[in-house]
Order: sequence, then structure tokens, then C-alpha cells
Amino acid sequence: QLQLVESGGGLVQPGGSLRLSCAASGFNLDYYAIGWFRQAPGKEREGVSCINSGDGTTNSADSVKGRFTISRDSAKKTVYLQMNSLKPEDTAVYYCAADTYYACSGYVLGGDIYEYDYWGQGTQVTVSS
Repeated sequence: QLQLVESGGGLVQPGGSLRLSCAASGFNLDYYAIGWFRQAPGKEREGVSCINSGDGTTNSADSVKGRFTISRDSAKKTVYLQMNSLKPEDTAVYYCAADTYYACSGYVLGGDIYEYDYWGQGTQVTVSS
């Protein structure tokens, strides 16, 4: 079955860390640009970080830059989002998306989100004391 499977979310105290995983099942993730998005209650989905296929260039939103790091492990067919120094405002459902056509546009996977090849199911991240 061709799909993206996310894991790694949970409840963490402010200042803590989590590592989210976005694993490809049934296809080679190297050919895809991968974007991480998040959606907080009552807010629109927003881009967080993005990594291109090929040269693997990365970028992150200013709100998470220096705290979040996106990376790719080709052998494991997985893209990670390492999140450090978490804040309550980082609380959201986090999604990864993959596409072979669209590349990263800054820190956001470009193009129409409804046209992406794959979306993960989402993983909840809650930052609270």
C-alpha cells in the first residue's frame, strides 16, 4: 500500500523536544519533495519546514527556525522533523506531504495542497505544563 505514515507526536512540557517521523510505504521517498505542515484548532494549515528532492535543500518558517530541523534518511525512507525548545504555540496536528512535481517554495511545499501525491494521517503535538 502506497502511503506516508507519521509517528512521534505526544505531550511534552515547554522547552522539551520531540522528533516526528514521516515514513514512506511502498515508494522511494528520495524522488519527492517533503513538506511538514501543522494545523492548530481554529486555524488554517500552515507550512513549517520543507526539504527538496535531489539537492536536499531545506528551509523552515521563521517561527521555528533554529528550533526545528528537517532531515531525510534515504536508507530508512523517512523524513524527520526534530523539534527542540518547544513552545505552547507549537501545539497542533502535524502533517507531512510528498510530491514529485512541486518543489519547496521557501519553507512551504509549493503548489496546490490538494494536488500533492501523498499526505500523512497527522500526528498530535501538545506542548503544555
